[in-house]
Amino acid sequence: MNKAVDMNGKPYNRMMMIVILLVGTFCTVLNQTILSTAFPTIMDAFNVSTATVQWLTTGFMLVNGIMIPISAWLSTRFNTKWLYISAMVIFLAGTIVSFTAPNFGLLLTGRLIQAVGVGVTMPLLQTIMLSIFPPERRGTAMGLAGIVIGLAPAIGPTLSGWVIDNFSWRDLFGMIIPIVAVVVLASLWFMKPVLPTKKEGIDVLSVILSTVGFGSLLYGFSTVGDDGWGSAKVISFLIVGVIVVGLFVWRQLKMDDPFLELRVYRSKPFMVSAILSSISMMAMVGVEMVIPLYLQVVKGMSAFHSGLTLLAGALMMGVMSPITGRAVDRFGAKRLAIMGMLLLTLGSIPFIFITKDTPTVYIVILYAVRMFGISMAMMPTTTVGMNALPVNLIGHGTAVNNTQRQVASSVGTAVLISILTNVTTNNMPAKHLLKTDPLAYKDAAINATLSGYHAAFMIATLFCVLALITAFFMKNRGNASDYPVDGGESK
Repeated sequence: MNKAVDMNGKPYNRMMMIVILLVGTFCTVLNQTILSTAFPTIMDAFNVSTATVQWLTTGFMLVNGIMIPISAWLSTRFNTKWLYISAMVIFLAGTIVSFTAPNFGLLLTGRLIQAVGVGVTMPLLQTIMLSIFPPERRGTAMGLAGIVIGLAPAIGPTLSGWVIDNFSWRDLFGMIIPIVAVVVLASLWFMKPVLPTKKEGIDVLSVILSTVGFGSLLYGFSTVGDDGWGSAKVISFLIVGVIVVGLFVWRQLKMDDPFLELRVYRSKPFMVSAILSSISMMAMVGVEMVIPLYLQVVKGMSAFHSGLTLLAGALMMGVMSPITGRAVDRFGAKRLAIMGMLLLTLGSIPFIFITKDTPTVYIVILYAVRMFGISMAMMPTTTVGMNALPVNLIGHGTAVNNTQRQVASSVGTAVLISILTNVTTNNMPAKHLLKTDPLAYKDAAINATLSGYHAAFMIATLFCVLALITAFFMKNRGNASDYPVDGGESK
């Protein structure tokens, strides 16, 4: 490996910088899901409703999603070292506020502050990893990033359940504080400016359009599960989101120096990889929400044990990400993506036929197969897409890809939860049966609930089939020299 030098031509310890990036960003991304099994405890602690406590996740994901497009401008405007340190300090401040919060309002405030830091660190990690490695080693780099992006949110529910059972909900934040403090201190020595910067102003109107547009879309989809597709609130937010995002896109394409460079979609390998990773996220995140519900509602498991059931799959993702990262450097991404999406599809089909007596070990194995498939496809396809972009567009490509994934995750979850709810409701037995024949009512209610899960898993499998079809359009490797600089077709 060539000696690493920063933007000032000074040598630096690349391995130490990567370790700091991975550990710090792992802590931030973990917070996306770490409260998922802690909600009942927090509801009791602050005497708040389910709808209110959900804002700890909904608000977090909203701010996170809004910050991701802004991260592209930040990474080209500010020194990498101080941008990363600032993001980690903001995250640390939010974590301390949450840890010490005397009321729900301050707990929510801390979560929103945390989300600002996460919205910068996650895309910044990917941009840095892609920039400090040559194209032929970026698969390995993105495999390492995949440990953070894939494993951290996946182990969140299990870790949360264990901490809640053995300690206090405050310890979910308290255990992160010393780790992040060490990361911030170590960053002062080992983080270096490795991305080129230029002094350019921020287009305020673009920021407003991005914030309102993506914020409305994400909020609209996140409330579908509670309010349904027919809700005036849901429809209003989705319509506003679509219109404002449309205006945002139109403005970016008209600007000579856009806030977010959407012309990255001119690259066919990038566009295909972005579509594939987004559909994969819809299949992954939606099912991650539905399976614990099935385990708790139908099989009567505790939150911790339902989270534990998904742990093998999460570990599979963490173990396989660096391995598939190295594989894409050697063999290319197309075959990996096709095999991964085939495994994902095959691992999803049996879920359509689950019953209340389906063995838990069967669920564990099938979920692990799904996560194995996703690990084979997610980062390899992202690597090919990013390799197809010139170095100066990698930050924008990362922001576009992550924003698209965030919206896709919200859409996937909204679709699956709403189908689960609607099919269950439509198949529920008449209330009078509860009085005349309680046992028959109980059986019919369980069957109605199972029908909802079957329908949700059927749609999830459809997402997987779409991803499999998309994988056949993948390029084996991306090449930045093919990028159509004049707006025409790539070579």
